[in-house]
Order: sequence, then structure tokens, then C-alpha cells
Amino acid sequence: MQILMVSEDIPAPGMGGLAKHALALCRALIAAGHTVDLMGNNDFSAATAGSEVQFGGRFFAELKGQFDGWKEMQLGLFMPPKRSRIAQRFARAMLRRAAHYDVIHYHGHLPNVACYIPARVNFIQTRHDQGSDCLIHTRFKRGLICTESDPQACAGCRSWQPNWLQRQCSAMAVRRYRREVATGFQRHKTVFVSGLLQTNLRRSFGQGNWGVTLHNFIDPVPLAAARAAAGPLPQSGILRVFIAAKLYPAKGVAQFLAALMPRLPDWLQLDIAGDGGDEACLRARHSHPRVRFHGWQSTAATLALAARAHAVVVPSVWEEPCATTVLEALMLGKTTFALRRGGTPELAAYASAPEQLRLFEDMQTLVEYLLQFRHQPDYALRPALSADAGSAAHALLAMYRLPPGPVPC
Repeated sequence: MQILMVSEDIPAPGMGGLAKHALALCRALIAAGHTVDLMGNNDFSAATAGSEVQFGGRFFAELKGQFDGWKEMQLGLFMPPKRSRIAQRFARAMLRRAAHYDVIHYHGHLPNVACYIPARVNFIQTRHDQGSDCLIHTRFKRGLICTESDPQACAGCRSWQPNWLQRQCSAMAVRRYRREVATGFQRHKTVFVSGLLQTNLRRSFGQGNWGVTLHNFIDPVPLAAARAAAGPLPQSGILRVFIAAKLYPAKGVAQFLAALMPRLPDWLQLDIAGDGGDEACLRARHSHPRVRFHGWQSTAATLALAARAHAVVVPSVWEEPCATTVLEALMLGKTTFALRRGGTPELAAYASAPEQLRLFEDMQTLVEYLLQFRHQPDYALRPALSADAGSAAHALLAMYRLPPGPVPC
């Protein structure tokens, strides 16, 4: 097949999980004998992302305007036309090349783009975040998970105390956006990376055939290399714990450190890979010889750190849709500690044993059980299901070959 992959997250310095997901899928499809080209943004040069952006096909830097702000932050509201205009621009870029491809697969943050793709085009999108009905994509508001469905409540994500005008304008923006997203989902194929995303979506959209669930996946090649390079871990002495996360409130690293540091034992070492707005503050507040902040790391370096750890913590306090870090930890054979939130409980299907993925109701309990954990060998790779890119590519190819329109349930 001739496949056009599309993501405004590529290229970028320090690419996140969505971008790595799309690139891993590109490589898997090419390895299966298909032709894959990639359309990305023109905000950064491909050199910005280094070798991680290489996938074996052509790259078109044709997506423009993803960072257009429309003065929303200054005005303290969501602008009704903003996301429609950007989605229309993205759709036009895809349609200029659509005739040369059997399918277009979009991985991005503007699900309403599907509303502007004609029904005759074989278009599919994967939803990686909660942006199907949430304009900031996270459903995380003022340090708490947001379950609001009233569009007027969304104004609180642009102004701490929104006035009448801010509430009305923001509500108009949310209603318009949700209408367009719903239209696109009813017209084209949609894949959600967890059942949690569909469950949350129904609060705003109601029951319906909104799409199918296909969990995230990992690229097994760098993961196997990291595991082999790490070799057997010492079963005594310092216990190494690893976190890979963006350092901002939703990821929960600050909350985890606040719970751990007063009780940090002399036999535990914590390595943290990631950057973000909270990095400087966390480095200053939690400076300690046994807490190492590594900053942003490449995929290979992050996996190497994880492979040399005895346990991995994923401390997210928001509802992670389908955390790749959890999948990587499980496939590396690591005991993994996380909160029972979002799509994370669904990933227990990929564990090699029932106790490998350990889920907790709150951070204090997670830390309590982590401090009771002791050295143990890595788990053997006996997942109940496959979480590799090749298997996901096979499942997606079956959807690609369906005629245009939503995927039948």
C-alpha cells in the first residue's frame, strides 16, 4: 500500500510518545513491504530531532500554524474559530497529496481535521490524548482530573476566575470544536489508544460508534538492545529506581518526590529522565546524591537507564491514556509502580505476571510499597498479548484496506 502518515509533532526537539509512536509505525509498515511517507510540521528542521526522525521514507514539511496562539492566554478564553482554521489548513495540506496514497493516517492533536476531509478519502486517525472533547487535551485542571462536560466550565482553563464574556466565548469554541470532532468521527475511521478514551468521550458525546481501541505499542529493536546491554542486575546493594516523564504537574513527579524524599533510604537510588517547566524547581528542591536528574534523553539513552533499574515508577496523576513508559517497563521485565488511573490498568494484559504491574490508589501508598520492594530478577518476556509495532501494523493494515468510512464495530 501507499501510505501517508501525518503528525504535527514531527519533527521537534525532544520528541514525545506520540511522535515516537508514529515513527515506529512508519518503520514497521515499511518493513512489511509498504511505501510510507510522512507529513510533519515546518516549525523545526528534521535535523532538530536527529537520527530519531529517520524512518526510511520521504518527509514533507507542510503542516503550518500549530503554535498559533490567537491571544487566547492574554484574553483568558478559547477563541471559537481557532481550531477550525488550523484544522482546515491541515486538511488542505493532506488533500493536496491524497490522490497519491491509498490511505492517510493522522496522529495529532486536532481530531476535528476529519470533519474537513471528504468522505470519499480513505482517512484514519489515532487518538492519543483526551483532546477529542478537551481543548487542552489532558482533562487535567488545577491539579485535579477534570470530569466536567459543560462547555462553560472549560473557561476555567484559560482564566482563573472567568467573567461572563470569557465563559460565553469559551463555550462557543468548545461546542463548535466538539461538533466538528463528532462529525469527523462519524465520517471516518478512528482508533483510540485505550478504552478509557472512549469511556471519557461518551460523557460529552453520548453513546455511539465513535471508533475502535488499539493500544499503544513499542519498537522491540531498541528495547531488546537495551535489555541485552544491561545484562543481569545485581541482586543486592543499591536498589535502582527509574522514572521517565515530562517534568510538569500532570506527570506527578513533584508529588512522588514530595512523598519519597522525607523517607529516602540510603539503599535506594532514583534516576529521572525528562525535562519540562518544573525541572529547575525540582532540581533545587530535591538536590541529593542519590537523586539524579538526567534531563531530556534520547530513546536509546532512556531505555538504557530503564534497563539498568530494578523497578520503574510511572507517577502520573492525570489519566494517562496509554503510557508508553508503562509498556516499555513491562517489556523490559521491570516491576512497575503506577497509580490506578486512566488507561494504565488496561496495560496489565501485557505483564508477564500478575504482580509485575503494581497499581495504587494514591501516591503515599505507592511510595509505601516501593520502600518495601527489594531486589529481584527481571521478569521473563511472557506477555499475554503482543505490544510490538509489527503486530499493531498488521491490525492497522486491515483497517486501511476497509473502504472509506467509520470502522464497523
